[in-house]
Parts: sequence; structure tokens; C-alpha cells
Amino acid sequence: MRNAIYDVIIRNGTSVTPQATAKTDIGIVSGKIAEIGPNLAGSAKTEIDATGHLVLPGGVDTHCHIEQISGAGLMNADTFETATRSAAYGGTTTVVSFAAQHPGHKMRQVVADYSALARKGAVIDHAFHMIVSDTGNGNLTEDIPALIVQGHRSIKIFTTYDKVRQDDKSILDILDVAKRDGALVCFHAENDGLIRNMTEKLLADGKTAPKYHAASHPRAAEIEAIDRMCRFAAFSGAGIMIFHVSTREGVQIIRDARANGVNVQAETCPHYLFMTVDILERENPARFMCSPPQRTKDDQHALWEGLADGTIQLVTSDHAPYRMDETGKFAHGQDAPFNKIANGMPGLETRLPLMFNAMVSEGRLGLRVFVEVTATAPARAFGLTQKGQIAKGFDADITIWHPERETIYAANDLHDNVGYNPFVGTKIKGLPVTVLSRGQVVLQDRNFKGTAGSGQWLKMAVPHASAP
Repeated sequence: MRNAIYDVIIRNGTSVTPQATAKTDIGIVSGKIAEIGPNLAGSAKTEIDATGHLVLPGGVDTHCHIEQISGAGLMNADTFETATRSAAYGGTTTVVSFAAQHPGHKMRQVVADYSALARKGAVIDHAFHMIVSDTGNGNLTEDIPALIVQGHRSIKIFTTYDKVRQDDKSILDILDVAKRDGALVCFHAENDGLIRNMTEKLLADGKTAPKYHAASHPRAAEIEAIDRMCRFAAFSGAGIMIFHVSTREGVQIIRDARANGVNVQAETCPHYLFMTVDILERENPARFMCSPPQRTKDDQHALWEGLADGTIQLVTSDHAPYRMDETGKFAHGQDAPFNKIANGMPGLETRLPLMFNAMVSEGRLGLRVFVEVTATAPARAFGLTQKGQIAKGFDADITIWHPERETIYAANDLHDNVGYNPFVGTKIKGLPVTVLSRGQVVLQDRNFKGTAGSGQWLKMAVPHASAP
């Protein structure tokens, strides 16, 4: 495109495109990537000099709890505005969060109400998973099929937790609808009976402190549920995603299932890659509580092996923000037993820097795999066809990284509404300094420039089968 006029040109950065990693310029018109090449001719209203920087696709985080009421009735700390602001600081330009149905509610109304919150607050683009807790009252026969057609093509199912879990028959019914209508079914996969059994025994023995949370979610609970959901996927022919895999055995079950032709994908999260269960022995351990819990060094090795061989395709944050006070973790009091403490940690802002530091700065799997597991693969898995790549015609969601910039995370240095950083003390090399969402600068030299409500809802395309 000779002597073209662009809205934005990003010059002299090292870009990662599907074809190559090379020094190149990027021309942006009307929020889309219009041209990619060295020394682009033409002019632009805005030129960004990315000399010495990496120019990467904006991160796609497909597992975020934002402005959501939990199954226990607790609203998490972040609004769409605060969560997506934090995401932008972390280099993420697309989030997929949860329209959470509670028993007795109509799914259409749940999605409509949740969409209104996103329209009001989201700084960046977004889509939704539908959490299904009630398949009756026309939800499975009418509402969910209609919403799938509209582009809400992701369903989340819990196999545990009283108010949201589905029994095996309901799970199979949902898988049938997903297979028929073209949706992906995502699982929080833990065996409810094993968790109940262990929780009752621990509480009866007086083992109520937060550190016993890990024992209440034994690895066997994840192993059994992942195996069962893979078998259900094979039986139904539906495509599934296993969320937050944490165990070596879970990785192997998924690897074997994929080798046998089961359409199963999987994700893990930074808190499983960089934390182990002994973190619950630290001061204020409630800040580290999540489900499944952190595991062992050996499990971490297995997760990295899974990322290396493609068994695990995605790394997401599972951002679950609860403040360390009576509005969040301690809604049942400072001395609440472990089973009454809200689970989850903030992660939208730390996901990409932690992964960049490990994969690029420290050389574990490298830059192209970093882009794949944090942007390209999440977008592909959920049918976000204009996201996750620097390619002509794609949305100009671009993150410019300073690969040498260092920081040490402080106790409360994130830009969400949670009030603490679970990775305090961690040294990071490599930070996003400038972030564009559909060609608009939302972060400039680490200063926020975004506007609440400027993010757009994304329609999901029909998911494709995952190649083993």
C-alpha cells in the first residue's frame, strides 16, 4: 500500500506474526491491521516508535470472573471498568468472563443483565461464557440454544459446589445441545463427593485453618472428574475444555484422550505454574486460596511438559478477585473455617508478565509459544476470529513490550479493585508499555488512556475440533 494514509503506524518494532518474527512496521486503519511490512510508505495521524521493543498481539484471557456473584452469593471485587483497566496494564486486550446463572433464573435474562454491566464499564473487548446451574424452566430447550445462535458459544459447567453443580445426566444433556448447536463446554472438573468427604473429616478433626483448604480438594478429585468428563466428551462427540488443570495425572488423562481422538482442550494458570501448595503456610494464607489448590513441583513440571507438547493449549488467569476483608475473603469473619473463605486470586494484570518472564526472559519455550498460549490459542479455542494474531484484517489489538524493563511486584501495586498482589516479591523482566485496543491507545508508556464502555462484545464463531 504505497503512500497510504493510516490512522496509526507502529514503526521499527520486532513483531510476531503467524509467518515470522521480524522487524517490521504495522499500519492501522479503522481499528484493523491494514498492512504489515518493513519501512511502510505513507503517513499516519499517530506514529509510535517501537524501536527496541517487541510488538505482540494483545493477550486474550478466556477465564476471568468479573462483576460476578459467586455460587455462595458473594459479589467479587472488580467491576468491568476496574478489571479491564487492570487487564490493559497487563497487556491483555480481550477478556471472556462469566454470565453466571443461579437456580431459578432464566439464562436469557442473566446474559442480558450481564451484558449491560459490560457495556457500561468494559475498557476492552469481551465475550461471555454461560455458567449453567439450572437446565429446567426452558433454559436448556429454549434459552441456551437461542443464545448459542446469537454467538454465546461457550458453556461452563461445575461438577462441584452445591448451588451450581450439575449431575451426570444434566451434563450429558448439555453436551448433546452443545454438539447439536455448535458450542464448547468448559468444565470446573473436581469430584464433589471426594471434596465433601475430605471437608467433613478435616472439620471434624478441628483442622479448620486456611492451609487445610488444599487437603479438602485432594488431587484425586481433579483426576476422577477430568477422566469422567473426557469419557463423556468421547461418548457425546461434543468438544470440551478442561479449566485450570493442576495435576500431572490430569495432564496425562488429557494427553491420552486427545491421542484417542477425543475433542478435548485444556488450560492452566500462572498460580499452578509458579506456586506450590506450601504457599498456604505463609502469612495471611487466605490470599492464596483457589480451587483447585496449588500442587507440587512435580505437577508444575508436568504442566510445563503439557504446554510444550500441546496437551495444554492455553494459559489463562482465572482472575477471581476478592478483597481481604468482610466484603470478600472474610465475609464469614476473620476466623472463618477454610470452607467459608472465598476462593480465588487476582490475575488479569500479572498473567502475561509472569509468563513473559518465564517463557521469554528466562527462555522457557520461547516467544512464539508465549504468544500462542496467551493470545492465539485462546482466541482460536473460543471462536474469536479477529483476535490473537498480528495479521492483515485482524483487529488492531497490539501490545508493545519493553523486553528489558524490570519490576518487583509490591504488596498492592495492581490496578484492579482487589487490594493485594498474590505475587508480591516476584521479580519480572519484560513489561507491556503501550497497549492498543482496535487501534485506540488504552495504555501509553504505562499510563492509562482507556475509556469505560469503549470495549465491544464479541460474537463467538462455531468452535472447530481441536487437533491432537
